[in-house]
Amino acid sequence: MKGRLVIDTQSRSAVSSQSTEPQLKKTLKARHLSMIAMGGAIGAGLLVGSSTAIATAGPAVILTYLIAGLVLFVVMRMLGELASVSPETGSFSTYAYRYIAPWAGFTVGWLYWWFWAVTAAIEATAAAVIITGWLPGLSQWTVAAALMIFFGAANLLSVKSYGEAEFWFSSIKIAAISAVMIIGIVALAGGFPVTHASFTNLTVGGGFFAHGIGGVFTALLAVIFSMFGAEIATIAAGESENPREAVIKAVNSVVFRILLFFVGAVAITITVVPWTSVTPGISPFVTMLQSLRIPYVSTIMSIVVLTALLSCLNASIYSSSRMVYSMSLIKDAPASFSTVSTAGAPRVAVLATAIVGLAATMLNYFMPEQVFSFLVNTTGAVGIFVWLIIAVSHLRSRRIHPLSEQDAGEVLRVRTYPYINWALIVFLVGLLIFMGVTEAHRQEVLISTGVAAVLALVGMLRHR
Repeated sequence: MKGRLVIDTQSRSAVSSQSTEPQLKKTLKARHLSMIAMGGAIGAGLLVGSSTAIATAGPAVILTYLIAGLVLFVVMRMLGELASVSPETGSFSTYAYRYIAPWAGFTVGWLYWWFWAVTAAIEATAAAVIITGWLPGLSQWTVAAALMIFFGAANLLSVKSYGEAEFWFSSIKIAAISAVMIIGIVALAGGFPVTHASFTNLTVGGGFFAHGIGGVFTALLAVIFSMFGAEIATIAAGESENPREAVIKAVNSVVFRILLFFVGAVAITITVVPWTSVTPGISPFVTMLQSLRIPYVSTIMSIVVLTALLSCLNASIYSSSRMVYSMSLIKDAPASFSTVSTAGAPRVAVLATAIVGLAATMLNYFMPEQVFSFLVNTTGAVGIFVWLIIAVSHLRSRRIHPLSEQDAGEVLRVRTYPYINWALIVFLVGLLIFMGVTEAHRQEVLISTGVAAVLALVGMLRHR
């Protein structure tokens, strides 16, 4: 097996080096990778979805975000070690192929591509809702389709254009969340005449554990899913000027920034306003800012949420197209998906992803309950599957290629290996079981597990 892996890797490199066709261009900088990771993780899940988590867990939602942040930290460190040793456009799909089995790389690669293709449709539709709220004369499905077409076309440009777009999208989101946190701190310091900001808000409405410890873990699923997307930075690393250095900087910085913005923003918000005043589906940050009588809050936050949705739409098309491009290089996807334009974009992979996303957008409009709900359910547990694959790939990578002392000084290193791997695997499997026994998530985990099983079977037959 070890010999076969070496052959596969060498043959792939030989094909790339001998080809006279255009290749992906390595023009992304470290600042792009850091913001791409931030943009992938910080979106509507935090800006709006956090309201549901707060209502589910009460003030103890702070612990929920800390636990989810710790899980993200461990996953990104493992993926960071793998990526700093061998930066690949296929990222965890390539590592699964190399360190677990070819069928595992096949399965997780196609799952990831499908997840982001469907997510692109969700983001385009949500963005269209905001836009048509401002311009009621427009049709929602027309706006959603136009957004999908626009960002599909944008991804046919150079990767540097994508990096710059994500840099500014993420900068807007980070600036908005930073402003919310600063305003909240000023309110706690007594800087606003009309406020009930106080640390006693953490114990009102039933105490800190208002819904018990069960509420903490019930909210955990939504919170973890809202953090999924930071791994896009390791996919983009393959198109950076200095992949190893860039991915190390991105992983080291992004995890702590995500923890700061997720945990800090939520903790400050429910300290300024009682958690009982937060309404599921309405941004808790809007609730806080309105309580302080800050004007134009709803409009400003709508712009920020729209920015987050467009950022995620852009990232969805990028990450899924790069994943299927990488798979085409080892013939796990149609060979045409490896076609690269003179601008350095995998044009067929981008077009195929955009077309699937556009089709899903149309289904969301014409058959939301009959078909689109099923499509969304097929992606329900993909995030957990991906993180499981990363944990197992990292576990096996150390067994197959132990890090030397020299390597350890040049790459990110998970120092609690292998205990942290097993702890993460047990935790993620526990989450899947919890989803299976929870009525609200049972259907999506069963359907997405079924899809994963079918892909695994196809992958095994493909790589007999």
